[in-house]
Amino acid sequence: MAAFLPNRPILSRIIRPVLAFAAVILVGTVGYVLLADIGVVDATFWLVDPTSVELHFQNHGGPERATKAFTVAVRVGLVLSGLWIGETALSAAFGGQITEELRQMQTERTIEDLTDHIIICGYGIFGRTLAARLRENGHDVVVIERDQAEYDRIGEDTLALQGDARREDVLERANVESAEAIVAAIDNSNANIQIAITASQLSPSLRVVVRVGDEMYESVARRAGADEVVIPEVLSGDAVSGWL
Repeated sequence: MAAFLPNRPILSRIIRPVLAFAAVILVGTVGYVLLADIGVVDATFWLVDPTSVELHFQNHGGPERATKAFTVAVRVGLVLSGLWIGETALSAAFGGQITEELRQMQTERTIEDLTDHIIICGYGIFGRTLAARLRENGHDVVVIERDQAEYDRIGEDTLALQGDARREDVLERANVESAEAIVAAIDNSNANIQIAITASQLSPSLRVVVRVGDEMYESVARRAGADEVVIPEVLSGDAVSGWL
């Protein structure tokens, strides 16, 4: 559950009021059993129909006043926790969270069915350009982006996951074991090398392409499992020189 909830904000929000509601039910049931010496089934029914409390004490002795006061407290708890659940659900619905999470769930189901797709980690200029070219050439592309602002810029036509591509669970959500290749395209050489290490461990046959910012990282990246090392600045220089 702990690993699942961070990817489901609405669930992590609504679980608190639901647990509060369940706690009130539990406390109410146990309280009635102890106060009125009744069974669990009868105590649960009292939660639904408080008038049963009045009827019970017409024919039985016991702490009637304390039980009635307890009934009021339980009803208030049920109403407040119920309102909390409703407010959370409505807030999520009108805030677009439910729609977003349903879309994300559909995205993850689609990714689970992919084979020979290409995973791009990082959706900066380099990653966006690469993703566009690959899609134009008919490749299935899955983007992983950690930054919220960059993630929000990804169009709905692109399969995308939000998360840290250095984490095994994030790569597994991208179906790394069935992918053809992964491109570590973040503007951070150390992070890209860490992605290469993790991806190579999860899928040894995966083709790994690593972007680095300096030639000094190339040998390190290859030892980390990179099949290809890309230095955009060098490629750009070569391209410009070809125009002159």
